[in-house]
Amino acid sequence: MKILKATLVAATAVTMSFSGASAAEDVVIVYDASGSMWGQIDGTSKIEIAREVMADLVTGWSADINLGLVAYGHRSEGDCRDIETLIEPGPLDRANFIKKVNGIQPRGKTPISAAVQHAADLLSYRDNPATVVLISDGLETCQADPCALAGQLAQQGVKFTTHVVGFDLDDKAHASLACIAENTGGVFVPAQNAAELKDALAHVQSVMDLQPMVQQEGEATPEPEQQTAEIEVQAPATVITGASFAVTYSDNLHANDFVTIVPAGADEGSEGRYFRVGDKNEGALVAPATPGLYEVRYVQSQGHNTLGSTPIEVVEAELGIAAPEQVTTGTSFKVTWSSSIHPQDFVTIVPVGSDEGTEARYFRVGENTENSLVAPAEPGLYEVRYVLNNGRRTMASTPVEVIEAEMAIAAPEQVTTGASFKVTWSSSIHPQDFVTIVPAGSDEGTEARYFRVGENTENSLVAPAEPGLYEVRYVLNNGRRTMAFTPVEVVGAEVTLSAPDVLRAGSEMRMSWSSSIHPQDFITIVPAGAGQGAEGKYLRVRDNTDGKLVGPTETGFYELRYILNEGARIMATHSFEVVPANAPLDEGAGLNAPAQAGVGETITVSWTAEAGSADQRVSVARADQADFSWIAAHKVGAEKVLELQMPAEAGAYEVRFLDISGRKVLGRSIVEVK
Repeated sequence: MKILKATLVAATAVTMSFSGASAAEDVVIVYDASGSMWGQIDGTSKIEIAREVMADLVTGWSADINLGLVAYGHRSEGDCRDIETLIEPGPLDRANFIKKVNGIQPRGKTPISAAVQHAADLLSYRDNPATVVLISDGLETCQADPCALAGQLAQQGVKFTTHVVGFDLDDKAHASLACIAENTGGVFVPAQNAAELKDALAHVQSVMDLQPMVQQEGEATPEPEQQTAEIEVQAPATVITGASFAVTYSDNLHANDFVTIVPAGADEGSEGRYFRVGDKNEGALVAPATPGLYEVRYVQSQGHNTLGSTPIEVVEAELGIAAPEQVTTGTSFKVTWSSSIHPQDFVTIVPVGSDEGTEARYFRVGENTENSLVAPAEPGLYEVRYVLNNGRRTMASTPVEVIEAEMAIAAPEQVTTGASFKVTWSSSIHPQDFVTIVPAGSDEGTEARYFRVGENTENSLVAPAEPGLYEVRYVLNNGRRTMAFTPVEVVGAEVTLSAPDVLRAGSEMRMSWSSSIHPQDFITIVPAGAGQGAEGKYLRVRDNTDGKLVGPTETGFYELRYILNEGARIMATHSFEVVPANAPLDEGAGLNAPAQAGVGETITVSWTAEAGSADQRVSVARADQADFSWIAAHKVGAEKVLELQMPAEAGAYEVRFLDISGRKVLGRSIVEVK
């Protein structure tokens, strides 16, 4: 199984003006189409999940924000320079954007650093504030250091920020991506499935919405207009830490004015969580994670003057959480909590005593009070924590001991290259765990062909194309830890192909092969000497040992190949020549007939072969007629010459010398009847 280092990147450049409303924002989404995007989560490929989430994202996109699209890894498999701008930043055309995203086919590598640099350059990050949102399920594969690059861009840019969403990552990979956000003042949010990816993007959007405006270097700050209006602001007297609460205000003077919550007595111009007022008179804020006295303020966008405020007390939430005292590595277990403070809060499992803010596997609480977590792959002492989304503060925790799972797996000692074989295992720890086959002694985490275990205890794998010693492994999805393995020797298969040595151009070729290794293997016709991986017309072998293909229309030398579907390895070949469509074919008969004849004309046919069996015949048939069916046929006697009358209708006919007893065509010659 190839674990996708697939990446989705959204980049935002904002040029602010203090002479009035802000200029339109330019947003560039950089879409990573590396080959691992075909990996699956809950039975759905990551590329499909990304397409759906991106469609939802742009459906609710503001018409005031320009949008562009960049993709990489979609044109070649091993090129770290495969980065392309598909849509220049401009007014959003939702249908075209979704069409472009849906048309991207993953196949390449994961140049995270080059993609972020490309987005930064596209947004003129040295001259304008720029924000990049990186969504990745893997790490850099192009020998670059994205963490170092992020720090460099942050130093060189006016205000360069990267927010990172870690998509379907194991715990160890989190740190490798979180540093990109940390080095640029961004946020890191993990996501394990489609719903969490959507939530993560929504969270990042909310963070971007809350970024304070940045004055361009060299711009003069005009004196703010004197504002005499007073805004009446209303909010609850008390709210719980991390909870969402409603705010109303008597007027909205400008759409870019905003409402924010700050500590009581904070300096003028201070900002915390906030929202733009737009054309509304109400909105919602999220209470800080720390209890205390605060103010909700209506702030003028031009000059950041407070036009109205109301006090609010943030009080500690009372919360309880429960989970089993003991769970098995990699298993799913139930967690309950007394109440949900905010839908974006989350429950996570971390090593006992971990620092505040540590995250691993998690789920958003939504409006629920119970859900399931997956136990880590490593045994030990852990904590299940309820964490506020705003401020990442732990509100409640409970200890959980993770113990080792007992697992056994079985497979044949020996299998044939490319063949399907049965694998059984003692029990399924988690439905998303998988069974894979890898070279013997491969590093932990190595993956190749695989299947998810689901709720089953048996399934089939396909043997690799190359002979050798391998291992079949049961691997935990969470942590990619091998729980059990068994050795398997893959031996070379023997296949032979039989087909004519000469074929008329465009005619049907009948062929047979000694055995079908796997139903998805195929027979194909390619030019003689074509490289490994070349394909032409083909047929799947299924469970058959014979079949037919229409031959090439161009004369020349060709090869018929039996190719393993697994690894595209060539198992057998047969060379043949394609001759002109009207060329005579001889298998020992020495048949001779005129190339043309008139309608109903009698022609003279001769041959050189001696009588070789009791039943040999010379027949005339339509050119496309089956070999042993005819319009007329005559037994061969002592004479080696025969008078044949041509049919009364014009067309292409074939004179054939048939060995009926041996079911062989010893000679054939085309006659055009005009």
